[in-house]
Amino acid sequence: MKREVQLAKTHQAILDAARSLFLSRGYQGTSTRDIAKIVGITQPALYHHFADKDVLFLQVIKTVGLEIKSGIDAINQQGTAVPADERLIQITQVLTDKHPRDIFTVIHSSFADLKPENMQQLGTIFQTDYVTPIENYFKSEDVNLRQSIEPTEAAQFYITSLSPLFSKFHRIGGANMTTEEHIRLLLDFILHGLVSEQA
Repeated sequence: MKREVQLAKTHQAILDAARSLFLSRGYQGTSTRDIAKIVGITQPALYHHFADKDVLFLQVIKTVGLEIKSGIDAINQQGTAVPADERLIQITQVLTDKHPRDIFTVIHSSFADLKPENMQQLGTIFQTDYVTPIENYFKSEDVNLRQSIEPTEAAQFYITSLSPLFSKFHRIGGANMTTEEHIRLLLDFILHGLVSEQA
């Protein structure tokens, strides 16, 4: 029983270390050697728990994806009781709280290195846990998209437009703004554009 407890603790420690490294450095910037070193085990010991780097990366993204989906679903369930702009700010905070680095880049930059079946699985996770909940926000009765824009397109554009929130060097609005102020400014750009309407 003691061995089982120790194995479970090691398994979780691997996941925790992998999550920290994959989300901050990306798939290419993280090695199983890096993860094993943080946990204090050898690479072969790590492979006893996870067959390879792909499997470990997918497990991390699955876990984070479920947390993202749960958080966004809860916001969407508030409905019109909370103004649409405020709900989108909350959704953005869910994403930035879980991801220390640009979400789209972390997930999509890994595609080139994953096995085809794992690439497909990652694409499904991204669609189910990220795009669809955000698409549901854009389907809300109080969110008025332009006539030519579909909720799926809006969700994809929104996700790919969040990268300035993760930049330490070129933060829009300046470095002295709070995270919430950065989010509000970026969302204003995303939702209302950069150029004022001519009278």
